[in-house]
Amino acid sequence: MDGTYAGETVLVTGGTGYLAGWVMAGLLGRGYRVRTTVRSPGKADQVRGAVSEQAGEAAAGAIEFAVADLLTDDGWDSAYAAVDYVLHTASPMPFNPGVDLIRTAREGTRRVLGAAARAGVKRAVLTSSGVAAGTGDPGTPATESAWTEPSGTPARVYPDSKILAEREAWDLAAQTGLELTAVLPTFMQGPVLGAADRPGTVEIVRRLLAGAIPAVPNIGWNVVDVRDVAELHILAMTSPAAAGQRFLGSGSFLWYRDIARILRENLPDEATKVPTRRMPDVVIKLLARVNPQLAMVRPDLGRKRLADSSKARTQLDWHTRPADQTIIDTATSLIAKNALSRHRD
Repeated sequence: MDGTYAGETVLVTGGTGYLAGWVMAGLLGRGYRVRTTVRSPGKADQVRGAVSEQAGEAAAGAIEFAVADLLTDDGWDSAYAAVDYVLHTASPMPFNPGVDLIRTAREGTRRVLGAAARAGVKRAVLTSSGVAAGTGDPGTPATESAWTEPSGTPARVYPDSKILAEREAWDLAAQTGLELTAVLPTFMQGPVLGAADRPGTVEIVRRLLAGAIPAVPNIGWNVVDVRDVAELHILAMTSPAAAGQRFLGSGSFLWYRDIARILRENLPDEATKVPTRRMPDVVIKLLARVNPQLAMVRPDLGRKRLADSSKARTQLDWHTRPADQTIIDTATSLIAKNALSRHRD
């Protein structure tokens, strides 16, 4: 363990999250003290168990916990006691019944960063999203200088929540003097820490392996490894060059059919249910009328949207794994955790 940062404490919000687990493991490996927020004390063992898969039981056992919810004021100021940095990774998940995504994302950002400003932390790092840096032109790569306009449509409420939350963060930083950096990851894949029983971006790989879709849609994503995104957060936390900056975190673009091919070629025994046929666009358009997930991605049919991560690579010396390896590692993780049989489709 690198003890260079011994004594510095980092608060990571949303401790049960996919990204948060990898962030905490990375921080512990560098010798930081880690505190994380959970909505109930009973989540502590779950978080420690997940992080221990990467950081080891001893390191994970040292994680401190604070009970706080994005929609209430209780607990946030006390969570910042003796905290040097905060990494705000917590965000409401899409398609969660009864959750107002925009309200939760915006209010949560105000609470987390408002408390950070009052506590006088050295820097706050916000997990935004690559969807917040769109140029409006599918042929022009997303860059940090671009700011996506919210659509205001029900089908795009999750992307809108990320866009509006980041704007909220920069407004608050300007008002309070909080030193802020934003990380804008694209489509995160990679191994899962802990139980693989929560829906998320890795659901794409899981459903392919489980044979849950009959054909692959003409949709693609800028795939980035969750482990690399965690590393980008840590680099953004301490690098002098990162203060007041946005950093896109993206890897290679893969079509759905590319992901299916990677699985079939590299895991032939496990990928026997992965479809080879392509789904006609008209089918997606029809299904999008009744399926919220498909309605959200319908505008991306046949569009190769790119993201330029050169700023993170040149200014922070950030590196990414090959996208093929990320997909293989995602699948291997899900298979090892018996995730294919645990879900209902």
